[in-house]
Amino acid sequence: RQRAAELFRWLVAPVAPEEFLGRHWERAPLLVRRGDPGYYAGLFSTTEFDAALRGGEVHFGTHLDVTSYAEGVRETHNPVGRALPAVVWDFYQNGCSLRLLSPQAFSPTVWNFLSILQEHFGSMAGANTYLTPPGTQGFAPHYDDIEAFVLQLEGKKHWRIYRPRTDAEVLPQFSSANLTQAELGEPVLETVLEAGDLLYFPRGFIHQGDCLPDAHSLHITVSSYQRNSWGDLLEKLLPAALQMALEEDVEYRQGLPVDYLRYMGVANSDAVDTRRTAFVEKVQSLIKKLIDYAPIDAAVDQRAKSFLHDCLPPVLTQSEKAQSVYGFPARWQDGGPCDVDILITKDTEVRLLRHGIIRLCNEEAGVMLYYTTENSRVYHKEEPKFLEIDPEYTDSIEFLLSSYPNHVSVDALPCETTEDKISLATLLFEKGILTTKKPLVQV
Repeated sequence: RQRAAELFRWLVAPVAPEEFLGRHWERAPLLVRRGDPGYYAGLFSTTEFDAALRGGEVHFGTHLDVTSYAEGVRETHNPVGRALPAVVWDFYQNGCSLRLLSPQAFSPTVWNFLSILQEHFGSMAGANTYLTPPGTQGFAPHYDDIEAFVLQLEGKKHWRIYRPRTDAEVLPQFSSANLTQAELGEPVLETVLEAGDLLYFPRGFIHQGDCLPDAHSLHITVSSYQRNSWGDLLEKLLPAALQMALEEDVEYRQGLPVDYLRYMGVANSDAVDTRRTAFVEKVQSLIKKLIDYAPIDAAVDQRAKSFLHDCLPPVLTQSEKAQSVYGFPARWQDGGPCDVDILITKDTEVRLLRHGIIRLCNEEAGVMLYYTTENSRVYHKEEPKFLEIDPEYTDSIEFLLSSYPNHVSVDALPCETTEDKISLATLLFEKGILTTKKPLVQV
C-alpha cells in the first residue's frame, strides 16, 4: 500500500494526492505540464510497440484496433488474424491510428505499473496505448465510464475536453456512443499535451484528441473505477437483503391486497384514494426494513471477489520468486525429476505473498478463497481462480491476513492438528499464495 501511494504521488506530481482527490477526482479535469520529456522514460515506447508486433502474439481485434476518424465518420479497419508488422505499419502510414489493448500483456513495465496502481485504487487499473500519425484523428468525440489518466509518452497531441451535457451523464455507468461535433458545446479545456505531460478527466467528460501536422503521438491511457460506485454495490446488496427478508420475516411473504390492481398503476396515479396512500406507505415501510436484513459485509466481499478477477497477477521480486513455488527448483536432471517434494514442516515460517491477493467469501456452495496469483495479464482471459476451503480453515486464513507482513510458523496456524496445519500451508504454497522465510530447497 505504501508503494502504491508513492506511485500515485509520482503519477499526479507536482499536484499533491490530497489536492487531486479534493479538487479533481470525479469532479474536474486536471492538466499537468511538466516540461520534462523524459518523465515517463522506460514506461512504453514506439520501439516496444514494434517489438510487440514482431513477437507474433498481437492479433487484430483482440489486441490491436486500427481506427480512423475523418469528416465526422469513425471507422475500424481490423483485418482478421495476426497483426503483421508490414500490414500494421502500412495502415499507420496511410493515416490510421493504432490502439494496443492490454499493453501489460506485452510490456513487463506496464504490467508492474498497473499491478501497483490497482492496490492504490482498490479497483481494476487498465490501460490502452494509442499511436496516432501526424495530422490525423483516430476516434470520434465520446465519454467513457472510467476515470482516465492520459500520459503523453512521445510526440504531442491536441485535446479538447467538454463537460457532461446533462445530469444523467455525470459519472455514467456506461460509455457513450460516438458523438458528432454538433452535439458538443464549448470545451472547458483545450490544450496540446507534450511528452511528460499528464491529462486527467473524470468519467462522463466528453473528449477528443487529434495530432498536429508536425508530430506523431504516443500516449497511454490508464483507467480505473469502472462500475465501482455505490449503485454497483447496491446491485449486489439489495437482492441479497430481499432474499434474507423473505426467509426471515413473514411480512414480506404476506399477499398483496386482492383489489390493488384497481387503484394502483400509472392509470390511477392521479387518483385520490386512501387505499393508494396505504399501499405506498406499506411499500416504503418494507423498503426501510430491508436495511435490517442487508448483508453489507457479504456484498462487499462479492465486490472484492469481482475485483480479484479483474486484477493483474502480482509482479514478483527476485526474493519473492526464490521463496515461493515460482522459484521452486523442481527440474529434470540426470535422467529423472529432482527436488520435486515440497517439504513444509510445522517449523517452516510462512507469510502471504501479498496482502491483497486473496479474499474469503461465504457462498451457498461453501467457503471460497479467491486469489490473483494465477490470473492472466489480459483482462478476464481466465475464469476466477478460487479454492474451496474447509470452514475450519477460515481462522487460519484470517490469521495469515492479520499477521502480514510478518512471518509465522506453520505450527502457529489455528488448525486442530499439526497435519491440518501442514496440509493447509502446503496447499497455499502450491498456489503461489504463501512464501517461506527461507527457500525450501537450497540450490
